[in-house]
Amino acid sequence: MKFGVFYELQLPKPWNKGDEHKLFHEALEQVVLADRLGFDHAWEVEHHFLEEYSHASAPEIFLSFAAAQTKNIRIGQGIRQVIPKYNHPARTAEVIATMDLLSNGRVEFGIGESATRLELGGFGIAAKEKRRMCLEAAEQIANMLVLDPYPGFEGQYFSMPCRNVVPKPMQQPHPPMWIACTNRDTIKVAARNGLGALAFSFIDPEEAKAWSDIYYNIIKSEECVPIGHRVNANIALVSNFSLHHDRSEAIRRGHEGFEFFSYAMNALVAHDTIPGRTNLWGEYLAQRGDRTERIVAEAKEPSFRKSGIGTPDDMKKHLRTFQAVGIDQVIFMQQAGRNKHAHICESLELFAKEVMPEFKKDAAARLAKKEAELAPYIAAALKRKKWMQVPPDDQIPPVRASVAEMQIDSIKK
Repeated sequence: MKFGVFYELQLPKPWNKGDEHKLFHEALEQVVLADRLGFDHAWEVEHHFLEEYSHASAPEIFLSFAAAQTKNIRIGQGIRQVIPKYNHPARTAEVIATMDLLSNGRVEFGIGESATRLELGGFGIAAKEKRRMCLEAAEQIANMLVLDPYPGFEGQYFSMPCRNVVPKPMQQPHPPMWIACTNRDTIKVAARNGLGALAFSFIDPEEAKAWSDIYYNIIKSEECVPIGHRVNANIALVSNFSLHHDRSEAIRRGHEGFEFFSYAMNALVAHDTIPGRTNLWGEYLAQRGDRTERIVAEAKEPSFRKSGIGTPDDMKKHLRTFQAVGIDQVIFMQQAGRNKHAHICESLELFAKEVMPEFKKDAAARLAKKEAELAPYIAAALKRKKWMQVPPDDQIPPVRASVAEMQIDSIKK
């Protein structure tokens, strides 16, 4: 099993001078620490206008800083908004390839469609068409990353002429592609398109097993037709995270922030907001009351369900359940609410020392077995794909120089 760290870059109100600067630099320090400790992935989202919930509006910049200061951890855009009104597909291809070159082939490319009216409305995107927009763009981004030249495209939601999109990525044919998943429907979308599933929902082991069964059954079926030039058959699941040898202390350090993550995400989708004035953190605290202490009391009962918030032994039990049902990576959501930087670093270090070794010792063998099992299904899926073709040299349309056009116009006059 692989492990990742995950960043929304949350910043609850009230905001003081220097808070955003501190937030970004502490998150960067955490990624550098995670790399040193042996974590596999660092993921950051892309969101716009989602005050308090996510200040991560330019993940390619944050992740590039992270790549420059790390050696092994993989750099994950989880996700990049690929709908053309957010980011033109050619610009996304250029960003992904550049990051991949500079990171020495460590980029993971997640795609997404967004869910909030704040974002969609801010960029004039029709909510009912967002998934079709996302998938259309994602397929063409993959083509741009590979084809020399890209032959051009006339689609429903964007078009562009023949151009050679440069640079090309270090990873061949392109970095692994993922898609954000929040329910069983999007798990099916991921599998049908040969994409890794970034499951940004907090689900129990029984539901995780259902998601895993659905996903891998489709990967092995004729439904799977890759949107990219490779199949990335993996499920990554986001988990809460706060470790301490004293379970009560782990809960006090991490549970408030973890539940704010869910509260804010739901509020931004379901509730009206006033830009610059809505106070999510204040609303959350008013509703939460003494819930942390109630959770602490429940945690002392033998029937308490183990999770990513607790002792190292609690975490091991939590992870074993997900490993048993076929989850490939667990991504820890540790930077949330007002969780403290020092506590996050302590949790990362404790995890690496007392939990990670159990799950790393047979990781290579498990991966080799999985890849061997899936190889014939992936080969069959790639054969079903309709590949965009590079035109013959004599059919690549020339792009006339603007100077030449000016001269012709002058002669005509």
